[in-house]
Amino acid sequence: MMRFWVCIAGAGFFLALLVLHSRFCASRLPPHLHLAFKVSWRAEEILYRLDVDWPKYSEYFTGATFCVGVDSLNGLVYVAQRGDNIPKVLVFTEDGYFLRAWNYTVDTPHGIFAASTPQEKSVWITDVGSGFYGHTIKKYNSFGDLVQVLGTPGKKGTGLNPLQFDNPAELHVEDTGDIYIVDGDGGLNNRLIKLSQDFMILWLHGENGTGPAKFNIPHSVTVDSTGRVWVADRGNKRLQVFDKDTGDWLGEWNNCFSEEGPSAVRFTPDGKYVVVAQLNLSRLLILAAPPVGNIGDCSVVSTIQLADQVSPHLLEVSRETGAIYVAEIGAKQVQKYIPVNSANFLFICVINNEPLERWDLD
Repeated sequence: MMRFWVCIAGAGFFLALLVLHSRFCASRLPPHLHLAFKVSWRAEEILYRLDVDWPKYSEYFTGATFCVGVDSLNGLVYVAQRGDNIPKVLVFTEDGYFLRAWNYTVDTPHGIFAASTPQEKSVWITDVGSGFYGHTIKKYNSFGDLVQVLGTPGKKGTGLNPLQFDNPAELHVEDTGDIYIVDGDGGLNNRLIKLSQDFMILWLHGENGTGPAKFNIPHSVTVDSTGRVWVADRGNKRLQVFDKDTGDWLGEWNNCFSEEGPSAVRFTPDGKYVVVAQLNLSRLLILAAPPVGNIGDCSVVSTIQLADQVSPHLLEVSRETGAIYVAEIGAKQVQKYIPVNSANFLFICVINNEPLERWDLD
């Protein structure tokens, strides 16, 4: 509460200075100069708080953490990191206890997805390395044994038969086995591909550009509960939305991303919110999810401002607990944010459109 009165006092002092200046110095001002002063307040609901006890020991992070996947069915969290002579994949429990690590056939991980069912535990990794397994998407079991390779190992390209990738960014695997891939973290391709469970191409959008169903660095992909595919089209500063069955373009959100495009996109398990990461702003946006059949415009419900240069790259949301796990390449760590149970609000004092102070009220 002390910060509240500090903000009020600062605003009052500034206003008094302006009044005195206009009374005694106005005649000296050029006629075209006008002084404007505006104080406003903005309230945002606080939906998440940082879990400072996750993981139990952060010393296991020894490289740049690029991605995180959550096996909600079995309570496991997979973290993929880059670096020399380090384990590339770390496995934790959702409670934060370290279980194991593995490094088999992983070169330079970019995206990771845990696609477990009661019949099978699987972990998919997109690899953008230049080695033998580079430019591929690989399926592993939970202990790191390689099960499947998509793409042409070690060879980047644009081909579809055989399938080739160039810096594949991320993928989403449905419980049915259908796979959605965004291929093009700055490589030859800027495309969204849907594969069947037997790896046949069902539909494809694959052209670079700014129009509907065109991409500039498609970086993250997810599917909501109503059958819509969401793509973080980072270079075009927008989210694009498609029908998962037909591939038809349904619309886009760009009004929330004037400063920077989204680098990651996920939904909360209740379907109420869209969680988006902005890499260079070190910020998470919590957006209101649209109703069925209507994309509309995006609306920010809440924000999570991280420290400078934390650089949240990709994230995952637990389908069981709703917790958000954020892979931060700048901070070289993964942080966990858990939903709050009671309604809290963040109040922001804004002077001339610039946030001056913010504080929480329970």
